[in-house]
Amino acid sequence: MKNIVILISGGGSNMAAIVKAAKQQDWERRYGARVAAVVSNKADAKGLVFAREQGIATEVLDHRQFASREDFDAALAQRIDPYQPAVVVLAGFMRILTPGFVQHFAGRMVNIHPSLLPAFTGLHTHQRAIDAGCKFAGCTVHGVTAELDVGPILDQAVVPVLPDDTAETLAARVLTQEHIIYPRAVAALLQQR
Repeated sequence: MKNIVILISGGGSNMAAIVKAAKQQDWERRYGARVAAVVSNKADAKGLVFAREQGIATEVLDHRQFASREDFDAALAQRIDPYQPAVVVLAGFMRILTPGFVQHFAGRMVNIHPSLLPAFTGLHTHQRAIDAGCKFAGCTVHGVTAELDVGPILDQAVVPVLPDDTAETLAARVLTQEHIIYPRAVAALLQQR
């Protein structure tokens, strides 16, 4: 079985989209894959409730309990490793990962970013796109490397930037596309493995 471990920090809407796609498209039969666990660095992450309701194992590891990023990432890897993940999915996991953690899961970890990479890495992507006068924005699924938001591009979706857009309205439109392309990109990875 190809196990998928999803890391979240909040509501988990991308995680939920992946879980729903896995069920609707029968990833277990098609790819021999399943979402094995959802891990959060926040005990109150609403996405954990959804995961538990779906019968998915959940884990919480509070980053504030560790003296350094390296210590947290080492403990996080120890939580993930027993699931023997074929893919580790970052779905709104709001932590910058250490090079050691990224290397540990090299070639198996993906992220989604709310811009058309390589444009607007980091935070506040929607406002930055509006401020720059972009006519289009979007989202990108990419492989995770030690450098933030620069890994290989696996999938992208484009949305128009409307004249009256705010960061919030643009973010909402981009999020609907995230929910389409992230499950699609994960399924494509599973097919390759």
